[in-house]
Amino acid sequence: MKNKKQWIWEHPEYPNFHYNISTLLPKITQISENIGQVKALISLLDKDSQNNIQIDLFTSEIISTSAIEGEHLSRESVRSSIRKKLDTDFNKSFDRSTYHTDSLADILMDAILDSKPLKLERMHKWHIALLSHTPTSFTKIKLGEFREYDDMQIISGPIGKERVHYVGLPYKRINDDMSSLLQYIDMSDDDIYIKSAIAHLWFVTIHPYDDGNGRIARTLSDYIASKKFGLEYKYFSISTAIANDRKNYYDNLERAQNLSDTPDLDCTPWIAWYLDRFNDSLNETLNAINRVMSKTKYWDKIRHITLNQRQLKVLRKLLDYNEGEFQGGLTSKKYVAMTKTSLATAKRDIQELVKYKCLYQIEGSLGRNVRYEIEY
Repeated sequence: MKNKKQWIWEHPEYPNFHYNISTLLPKITQISENIGQVKALISLLDKDSQNNIQIDLFTSEIISTSAIEGEHLSRESVRSSIRKKLDTDFNKSFDRSTYHTDSLADILMDAILDSKPLKLERMHKWHIALLSHTPTSFTKIKLGEFREYDDMQIISGPIGKERVHYVGLPYKRINDDMSSLLQYIDMSDDDIYIKSAIAHLWFVTIHPYDDGNGRIARTLSDYIASKKFGLEYKYFSISTAIANDRKNYYDNLERAQNLSDTPDLDCTPWIAWYLDRFNDSLNETLNAINRVMSKTKYWDKIRHITLNQRQLKVLRKLLDYNEGEFQGGLTSKKYVAMTKTSLATAKRDIQELVKYKCLYQIEGSLGRNVRYEIEY
């Protein structure tokens, strides 16, 4: 029993992954329909709005792919790094980027803009940029080089009670397997979304680097999905959708890499989960576009009303952050905190906004607990 084969790379037919296209076709069709809707709605927006949506999605992509691995980045820093690349009117005096977030932005932009066949040298550059901030003298991580040891383990649990989730491909097989993967990415006629899912699974199965394999795998997904369309198409954030289902991400990968769950190299369940997350990312893009369109309609509705700078500032904040910072609605105290005005002035400003139907009082909120929301 000790020598029983456990991982998919031990299968004699590896890496001949296969799948049931009839199971996946409805999901691919849904992706195409969602992409069509995204393109149609994006075309209705002005260039500034299109640019802002793209900046938001790219920012979320970088933050989410890092968060999946437990690294938490400053949204302000990441957004500055993206804006420097996409916004020609970016005011550098407001730049909050860092060398690290600039490097992460470089990786993403290279992946989606350069559709040339992927070479190992380019992937190594991604790896260097990804982990160049890591103190390698302490962690001994090799940058831009494949590992040269076996027993690359994915484990969890306390010391002495670790659980091994996966063991990576033997290092002497890495170069040949990576060459096969890159050939598959460049030459296969598979649907690009299926190809994106298989390449993702295949890369983390090889696990070629000391660290950063998950993030490089998700960069590969972006590279493949964007290959035909580039910047004009990248109106999605697959990493954000994966981060929202992080536990199932790891569970599905683990099952797909274990021979007891995938005895015949049929990766249909993994691809199906991945395609669902792709559709989730497109649905969130559609929601983001609808929010932008709602904001535009809102400002058009109230443009004839004369408001003071405090009121305008609060309305902008409510429109931009209504789902986060203002969860539960606006209160007088929040208004005071934002505008640095007195409580009496805050109440007077709010009553004017209610009178002009810029805000409405949330039903059931009374007395000291009265709360307000935007009146779309």
